[in-house]
Amino acid sequence: MKIFELKKIKKFCFGYEDIARVLGISQASAKVTASRYTKQGILLRLKKNMYVLKEAWNLAGREEKFLLANLGQVPSYISLMTALDYFEITTQLQRNFFESVAVKRSKEINLNGNVFRYVKITPDLYNAFTKEKNFFIAAPEKALLDALYLMSYGRYSLDLSSLDASKLDRQELERLSRKFPLKTKNMLKKYGYL
Repeated sequence: MKIFELKKIKKFCFGYEDIARVLGISQASAKVTASRYTKQGILLRLKKNMYVLKEAWNLAGREEKFLLANLGQVPSYISLMTALDYFEITTQLQRNFFESVAVKRSKEINLNGNVFRYVKITPDLYNAFTKEKNFFIAAPEKALLDALYLMSYGRYSLDLSSLDASKLDRQELERLSRKFPLKTKNMLKKYGYL
């Protein structure tokens, strides 16, 4: 069965060109094969021309799923509660739910019981993230600011009582907040972060 050949693809996620190469078929045939294998449950489709072997997905850890979150909408970075959970700043655990910030549009991708949510922010606030291992993630202070920014517009809900504020750098929070609207800064003051 050709499924064994697909395991020769050394990437966690791949496209038609990779399928065509390992199976020795045209890209048009690879597209049909990808569609068929997705229907059969062998492949999972993240978006157009981006697939993961279900077997690899089942073995994937959080960091591989963060990489997929970054690729689900480009550009984007892990932020909000997902980043706060990753940096152990919140007591609320998020299972099978990955939040990212993006500049294109807000959207949601459901993949095998997991939700990848992208929330649009203004391009001038798209900053203060780093590449950690193989994925992009907001600094802890930026993740909080992104959440407060969205909360100030009624677009996000965050249980602030679940946060351990002692793990946040107040000076960095103050520095990063300078680019944010007054509504966000007022929330920082209201909740004692500034």
